[in-house]
Amino acid sequence: MQLSIKNLSLAALLSTAAVSTSVFAQTQEAIEPPADAVMSEDLTGKVVVGWIEKGLILPEQTAVKVKVDSGALTSSMHAVNLERFTRKGKRWVRYDVEVKDADTGKRVTMHFERPVYRQITVRGAGGEDYRPVVKMRMCIGNRIYEEQFSLRDRSDMTYPVLLGRRTIEHIGLIDVSDTFMLPLDCPEEASEEERSRQQQLRDDANLVDDSQIDQPSETEEEDDEQEGAE
Repeated sequence: MQLSIKNLSLAALLSTAAVSTSVFAQTQEAIEPPADAVMSEDLTGKVVVGWIEKGLILPEQTAVKVKVDSGALTSSMHAVNLERFTRKGKRWVRYDVEVKDADTGKRVTMHFERPVYRQITVRGAGGEDYRPVVKMRMCIGNRIYEEQFSLRDRSDMTYPVLLGRRTIEHIGLIDVSDTFMLPLDCPEEASEEERSRQQQLRDDANLVDDSQIDQPSETEEEDDEQEGAE
């Protein structure tokens, strides 16, 4: 009887080993990606940016340092002296963007007026912060992007502008080991075209996109309470 049990145990071990070898062999086979997967060679029109870049907030010509941070959802822009007002039945906000020129090191104050596109509530260690979101055009490299920016006082942050995931998906990929990968080469006509477009928005309320203004305020987590050094 003991011999039979040993033989049975040996047979069981051999059987288990055979199954394990079979499973291991299967796991070594190459797995094909789904047919609809986006491969790196398919990212037509996308660029690679460093985690810090320079950009122009159109229509101004002051270069600002921009932090690219996939930890944030909505992009954020430094803004002070926020004043909400109504223009031709639409909700607008005027604000100042105080920055250090990335090329000259001089302090510059830029004045903006933009329609409010939507509202967000940002939750962080200090509680909740209710912020307006506007659409602004920014030139990075030689391309112009119109993106959503929440407005807040970022004077306690190293960088006046932060690009979150909503913007990054339009730009491309981040090389977290490098900075200033894209020489700033904004088209010459970009500023004048943006000034003209903003004037049209002021003149014609039908051109203002406030389709999200009455939607429930989205809640997002704080974007960057601590930032790395330059």
